[in-house]
Amino acid sequence: MSLLPGNHDGDRRGHLGTAGCEIEAGIRGHSAADRLAVRQVESRPLVTELRVWFEAQIAKLPARGPTAEAIRYALNHWDGLARFVDDGRIELDTNSVERAMRPICLSRKNSLFAGSDEGGENWACLASLIETCKLNQVNLQAYFTDLLTRLVNGWPQKRIDELMP
Repeated sequence: MSLLPGNHDGDRRGHLGTAGCEIEAGIRGHSAADRLAVRQVESRPLVTELRVWFEAQIAKLPARGPTAEAIRYALNHWDGLARFVDDGRIELDTNSVERAMRPICLSRKNSLFAGSDEGGENWACLASLIETCKLNQVNLQAYFTDLLTRLVNGWPQKRIDELMP
């Protein structure tokens, strides 16, 4: 059974994108090793089929047409596009990244009202520390309490990098 557009043999359950999304939805939250195993079995054939379909379609399309350009772009970046099949650590869903970026964007907007350039720079440093703590699952209150205590007690400037979360 083919899952690509235009192939209507047998029980067609959907196109490649839907099938790929369903596979990823089924392995979301699993370990990288588990995701890799499923992708090797289920996603690899779909990705291979997509490349074959792209190559067949590009031969039929006007060379300078927008669809041909899009397919050519995908084929030129194929290694990056298909890398997820060989690396279970790669997330195809960007929602977690977008959620992580949202507070940074809001902070950037808020920092416009920091009062001065120096205030904006200080705000950016603090926002960066806070987001780094969150990404590394560091307790914000405990980290900042320890950080400020060390700084007040004369932590050497040349060792400041050691204080990063």
